[in-house]
This record gives sequence, structure tokens and C-alpha cells, in this order.
Amino acid sequence: MARMHSRRKGKAGSKKPVKKVKPVWIRYTGKEIEQLVVKLSKSGKTPSEIGVVLRDTYGVPDVKTLTKKKICKILDENKAGPKLPSDLIALIGKDIAIMKHVETNSKDMSAKRGLLLTISKIRRLTKYYKNVGKLPRDWIYDRSKAKLLLE
Repeated sequence: MARMHSRRKGKAGSKKPVKKVKPVWIRYTGKEIEQLVVKLSKSGKTPSEIGVVLRDTYGVPDVKTLTKKKICKILDENKAGPKLPSDLIALIGKDIAIMKHVETNSKDMSAKRGLLLTISKIRRLTKYYKNVGKLPRDWIYDRSKAKLLLE
């Protein structure tokens, strides 16, 4: 698949194993992993950070094969998930960082273009999340309020 805002092709990334079987060497049950996910969420970690901690610290290769649920689904069931989706939060953080850079470097035209592209990605993603129902229909992205959202 091609990149979103350029004509280049995408690079190959790492792939998960095809075989979706619980490895023999894992000592955690599905319920224990769910409790770990909720505990890590209460300590302030995002779903992607939770996956990295479970992989590196606890030796859990894939949460979904062991619990039959994704990390976000586990967090939603326990009402411990973030208010906004994590990919939207990451884009908002990127927008704020680029805007801060543009304020100090007003002649950086490539940064201004990056800012426009980031805003268009945020708009596209919010439109999707409104249609799916993860965001309310009247939610509007406002950069002045965005700094408060991330804190």
C-alpha cells in the first residue's frame, strides 16, 4: 500500500507469527493477563505501552491469543481505557509539537506543510471515530484545548 501523502511505496515491517496457538512456556492465564493490563493502565500507560511492557517484562508475546481479547477491549470492559483513542492522542501530540516549532521558526515551510498534513490526518481520523461511535458527534478538534487534553 502506498503512503498517505506521498507517492512512495510503504516499507515492509515486522510480522506476527502466523500460528495463533498459546505457547507452552507461558505461565500466565488469561485472567492474570487481564489483571496485569488493568494494573498497568491505572499506572498511566497507553495500550501500546502496555503491550510493550507485557512483552518485555512478563514475557507475554501476544495478549489476544491468550485472552481472546485485544488490550483496548479489556480496558473498555473494566472502564480503565483512555477517553480518546491512542492513535488520535498521538496525532494531537504531534500537532502540538509541530505548532510549537512553527511558532519559533516561522520560515520553516516544510514544517508548515507537515502541520497541514497532520491536521488533515486528525480530521480524517475524527470523522472515522465519529462514524464508529468512539467519539461523540459534536466533538471538534481545537488546538487551544488540545494541550489540556494531553495533560
